[in-house]
Amino acid sequence: MPSAIALTLVSALIPGSGLLMGGRKKLGAFVLTISVGLLLIAAYVGLTRRDSILAFAVSPRQLLIATAAVVVLGVCWIWIVVASHKLLRPVSMTYTGRLVGSMFVGLLCFAIAVPTTVAAQTVMAQRDLVGSVFQSEGNSKSATRPKVDNNKDPWAKTPRLNLLLLGADDGVGRTGVRTDTVIVASIDTRTGDTALISLSRNWMRMPFPADSPLHKVYPDGFWDPRLGNVEQPEYYLDSMYDNVPRQHPGILGQTDNEGADVVKLAASAALGLDIDYYMQVNLAGFRQIIDAVGGITVNVNYRVPIGGDYGDGPGSNTAKKPSGYIEPGPNQKLDGYHALWFARGRYGLSDPSRQERQRCTIHALVNSVNPATLVTKYQQIASAGKQLLRTDIPQEILPAFIQLGLKVKSANVTNVDLDKTKNFPTGKNPDYTAMQEIIQKAIAPKTKPVSTPPKKPGTKTTATPTAPAGTPQNLTDACAYNPTGK
Repeated sequence: MPSAIALTLVSALIPGSGLLMGGRKKLGAFVLTISVGLLLIAAYVGLTRRDSILAFAVSPRQLLIATAAVVVLGVCWIWIVVASHKLLRPVSMTYTGRLVGSMFVGLLCFAIAVPTTVAAQTVMAQRDLVGSVFQSEGNSKSATRPKVDNNKDPWAKTPRLNLLLLGADDGVGRTGVRTDTVIVASIDTRTGDTALISLSRNWMRMPFPADSPLHKVYPDGFWDPRLGNVEQPEYYLDSMYDNVPRQHPGILGQTDNEGADVVKLAASAALGLDIDYYMQVNLAGFRQIIDAVGGITVNVNYRVPIGGDYGDGPGSNTAKKPSGYIEPGPNQKLDGYHALWFARGRYGLSDPSRQERQRCTIHALVNSVNPATLVTKYQQIASAGKQLLRTDIPQEILPAFIQLGLKVKSANVTNVDLDKTKNFPTGKNPDYTAMQEIIQKAIAPKTKPVSTPPKKPGTKTTATPTAPAGTPQNLTDACAYNPTGK
């Protein structure tokens, strides 16, 4: 009996071997050949055809086929184990021996069924995510998305891909939608080097491209000249997403997300960049995704408030103090709740400090995603993303996007400092022309530095000049622990 159980275990580990030992040589040889062949194909694809795996992972049709294949392979594997045990067990076996053998076979089948079920569920979660968030170009509408040529490299004529990242505060109990986080990621499609550009939530007079219908409505930018040159919160950047579609519904034509298209056009005109696509996540979803990946690790250089509201203004009766603070410290592991407040807390702090923390949060989130996290927590990540992520990136170019994302993960990520204090002293009258000059200089192709000859003994060393406004700052350095203030 012990030998039969041992041989059954071998047949489970090496499918087909049990049939061979049990006398079913042709069937055993066939199953063993198929098993070895599948393992070799899997190893070959995993080591040399990663591009094919990535393309496969974003195709709903292929993912459905993969789910069916996983289930069929699992059922066949269980059948092989059961059939092998029947052939290998002695003919004359006691009732106790049969019971022990059946229990062992049942345990093996359970050990096969569980990972098979998890694998099938994970593949279906990926299919559900791709189908829910990323629509095909023919099934979705956008007023600002570039056309896709399925037969060519989508980045062949796109040296830089500009992606608009929106953090919206829509959710239960909130009226309207405000995009408190607006960041443009300008990505070099050849190297993956990425420049992150933050837009302040209270910028006014956001311009529109001259050929846009919105330019005719707001020729001097998004503001109401009848109110005079004063702060107009309903004409801030963060109010455009909700207010423009409400005031001028359908002005851009057919689109699935008019608010996002409005912000794309305005950010394009303000920064002098052609923005290709957007990705929008509401803040509750941001919290869930960070919890799903197990949290993020950031350096906290000063106290960051949790909550707090100025009401009618600092010191007013309607102001509410923060309920707590995230205390300073290096390498702090934050869950979704605290990561959300690290990114958006602003009571008593400046907008530039908030923008910097948002960029560092994105950087930390990118770095926190690793293969182990994806394998163990992918269903939670997919569930959060499906419910709370919106984008106009079409399914057709997802493989190319994933390849670009891999480049970004291993490339340089920098922050373009727009130097608000020098160029745009108030949110009422931002100098968008100055912004465009700074950005173009920051993202221009870099030339190799000229080598400096060694100094002669006794030569005085001059201080290194301060980098001019707009000089990209590596986010690894910008997000380092350096508790020097706000």
